[in-house]
Amino acid sequence: MLDFLHRMASPPHFYRLAGRLLPWLSAITALLFLSGLWGALFTSPPDYQQGESVRIIYVHVPAAWMSLFAYVVMAVAGAIGLVWRIRLADAVAAASAPVGAGFTFLALVTGSLWGKPMWGTWWVWDARLTSELLLLFLYLGYIGLRAAIEDRRNAARASAILALVGVVNIPIIHFSVEWWNTLHQGATVFRSGGPAIDPSMLLPLLLMALAFNFYYFVVLLLRVRTELLLEERRTNWVREVLS
Repeated sequence: MLDFLHRMASPPHFYRLAGRLLPWLSAITALLFLSGLWGALFTSPPDYQQGESVRIIYVHVPAAWMSLFAYVVMAVAGAIGLVWRIRLADAVAAASAPVGAGFTFLALVTGSLWGKPMWGTWWVWDARLTSELLLLFLYLGYIGLRAAIEDRRNAARASAILALVGVVNIPIIHFSVEWWNTLHQGATVFRSGGPAIDPSMLLPLLLMALAFNFYYFVVLLLRVRTELLLEERRTNWVREVLS
């Protein structure tokens, strides 16, 4: 098992494996997006209260889920890089940050678009919204800190510590609706009593969530491969790849 993990953490091995996986993952991503968008726009009904505005959830909810997931990946990879000093883990953390920031920004924008017709305002200082905005600042702070330090190893170490400190915000975002009296809608998919959403709306939502997941992994692999080329640019295997 340890031999397998060490082999997977090898930059040249991971680079080649990611290259073989990318075409398949990209094809699956495209199929999931096509089927999810078709269901979200054409087969799912409008909500009896929200009307056609409910279709925003097919982008907003997956983006919000992925904003949390990407940060957890970044924090875990940062911790692995700190403890075991695995370069691949540092590359994963660095590659995950801009993608997660994009998901967080998309979640905030689509949430505002949904909030205007539902709440009558673009923004409220709701616990869920405020903690999600703080998550965006954590992503931007991580990216800025990593770019501000010239030495790549010191930059990886400092940004990993920031990611680990900021991970405390993830459960706050998740449980904010339960802990405080907020305007934001509570959980409707993952809850103890089962999903509180009609199957005709649930299926497209899950397809879009899967599409966002696969999209994240596709972009992550592409960015990690680039990070590895930059980090290992003076090694023989990179020269062989570039030649």
